[in-house]
Parts: sequence; C-alpha cells; structure tokens
Amino acid sequence: MIADLSGKTALVTGAAGGIGRGISLTLAAQGADVAIADLRRGDAETVAAEVEALGRQAIAIEVDVTDEESIERMTRRAADSLGDLDILVNDAGVVGLPRWFDRDTPSGGDWDTVMAVNLRGVVMVSEAVSPGMKERRYGKIINIASMVSRYGSDDLPHYAASKAAVVSWTRSNAVQLAPYNINVNAICPGMIWTPMWQQIAVLRSRLDDDPELRKLSGREYFDKKVEALIPLKREQTPEDMGAMAAFLASDAARNITGQAIQVDGGRVMV
Repeated sequence: MIADLSGKTALVTGAAGGIGRGISLTLAAQGADVAIADLRRGDAETVAAEVEALGRQAIAIEVDVTDEESIERMTRRAADSLGDLDILVNDAGVVGLPRWFDRDTPSGGDWDTVMAVNLRGVVMVSEAVSPGMKERRYGKIINIASMVSRYGSDDLPHYAASKAAVVSWTRSNAVQLAPYNINVNAICPGMIWTPMWQQIAVLRSRLDDDPELRKLSGREYFDKKVEALIPLKREQTPEDMGAMAAFLASDAARNITGQAIQVDGGRVMV
C-alpha cells in the first residue's frame, strides 16, 4: 500500500480518462471514495464503475470547469453523495480548441481556452472546495501541472504558460491555506501516452526537422522521443501520477506544501 486513505473522500476533475483515471483508481485502491468529474459523463460513469469494482464508493459527475455554476453543482453533489471532501485533484486540462494540432501555431482561441480550463478552472474548483476544508481544518489539494512548466516550448507556448501559472497558483494557494492545515501541491508529469499526447505526437511529428521521424506513427514518434529525452529511458504512466497523488494526499505528506514535484523519469532535475 502506498498510503492509507481509508475513510477519505476525493474529488478528481478530468477523471474520465488518462491521468485523471489513473489517479482516481489509485486513490480508490488506497481506500478513498472518489467523485469522478468530467465533461464526458459517459466515460466518467465507466471510471466510477471501475472504482466501485475496487470496493469503494464512487459517483460520476458531469462538470465544465470553466463554468462557476457547474462547479458549484459538482461540489455540492460530490459532498452530498460521498460526504465532506478531504482530497481535491485538479486534473482537467486541454491543449486548445478542437483540432488544435492541425495548426502550426496556437490561435487566440487556443490561448483563451487553455487559460480558461488549465488555470482559471483550477482556481475556481479550488475556491469552491476549500471553504469546507477550511471549516474542518483539513484538506489536500493536488494540481496537475506539467514538466513543460519548467522550460519553454516552441510549439506549445500557451500550454506551457498555463502550466507554469498552475505552479505559481499552487504556491500562492498553499500560503493562503496553510493556516487552515490544508496542503496544496502540484505534480508535473512527464511523457505519458494519453489521448492528449497522441495529439501532441501528431503535431510534433508533422513539424519535425528530421524527415525520417516525420514518417513514424504517433506511437513510434513518442517512443523515439522518450528514448532521446528521458534519462531513465522509459515512459511514465497514469498510475505513476496516481502513486504520487496518493502519497501527497496522505498524512505522511503533512509537512509538504507549495511544491511542484516532477514525475518525469528525470527529464527535469531541480
């Protein structure tokens, strides 16, 4: 067992697939009940069923993290169904408008969408959940950032900027909530073969200077980049992020706050 989360209740946004699903299942495996929140209600219900198969309670909730009323409904329903929220994982994120990967440079709409979801969504969900945590003087908030928050990106500058802002918000929110015994941290994932990275591979293989790399499938391109960029020479997984989230959500991490922790196979060493 990574951490004992028995009796804890978690809310995970962006939980219908990818990293959010991996985190939700890991938290459940450690004993937490989990509210699965996502814009994709059907996929969220599938993940909720997986959580229940692990012997934990779960509920699927449709949410738009750019809409305050939708966030309020999500928070209220999660608490009504599962009880007071002990853990919040802000995972919902995008890289742009639909078909963003067909554009060589991000559009104004891509910038607006990324900031609305990746940054403002994290802020609004945190501000909706934290009052209950403050009242009980207990809570764990975990924001999903990215390894690109640590360095520049020529093809995804808007995404990198949004994730750098998430890291900055994590530190500010940690200071705000520390008097209430609430820990706020961020996880910076590395290279994980999720639907998002499949789209990134489409863009990067198309724009790559190496004609041989441009011939590769998305998965082949991803594998080549893992080999070239990750010191440990292996990809990361949603379950890796889940393990870190479970630790940060546990009382073993009670003196860790305001941190942005790399889980990227050594891609960024700080």
